[in-house]
Amino acid sequence: MEKKIRKIKVSEKYPPEEGCYLRGNDFSPVAVAVILKWRRDEVPESIEQLVRVGLESGAALSGTLQTENVGLEKVICNIIANPNIRYLVVCGPESPGHLVGESINALYKNGIDAHKRIIGTGAPAPFLFNIPSEWIDRLRKQTRLIDLTNEGSPDVIREAVWSCYQEEPVKFKEYELFDTGAFEEEPICGKITWRVTNPAYAPKDEKEQAALEKMQALIKKLKQRGKK
Repeated sequence: MEKKIRKIKVSEKYPPEEGCYLRGNDFSPVAVAVILKWRRDEVPESIEQLVRVGLESGAALSGTLQTENVGLEKVICNIIANPNIRYLVVCGPESPGHLVGESINALYKNGIDAHKRIIGTGAPAPFLFNIPSEWIDRLRKQTRLIDLTNEGSPDVIREAVWSCYQEEPVKFKEYELFDTGAFEEEPICGKITWRVTNPAYAPKDEKEQAALEKMQALIKKLKQRGKK
């Protein structure tokens, strides 16, 4: 008897965030994020090929990811809007400036702290200010990370995506993978709120936060005086 794997139809709002990605099979259990350490106008053909390989192998979404903050927030938004996606494959050479691969790995392992900083990464600005903490929790519950940071072989990416499709568990590197079916909770189709456009300048601790709030209060007071 053929095993029936639960799938759901995606919302018309999916994917909610625009970005540098290609949309593939909406019922696929896997998304592919290729780390981008180059400027957009300097992307090598090998990176573009990995994105195409992800899509042609059957990924729901396949694209590049350049930053450990806003870029990652967009990836989270698009994944949790499709409960069929149960795996995130991260591949490509690590970005020495943003440590994207390290940041995602740390997010899955450790989550975020009270200041919405990813715990356990040395990235310069690993802050996820523009989405609710609940969305980050949802990503970690809904999906499993397949960390292929610094891996750029198309054949390896194909095998990773293929493995996520299997009805019965298969061995891929240190992972045991198969299609577990759609996540049981409803999709979250939300967009970034853009509370913080440059996380690098956001307050890093309570002292900086207090100083920022004091400055904002002073600016507000001065504006009110100017209206009198």
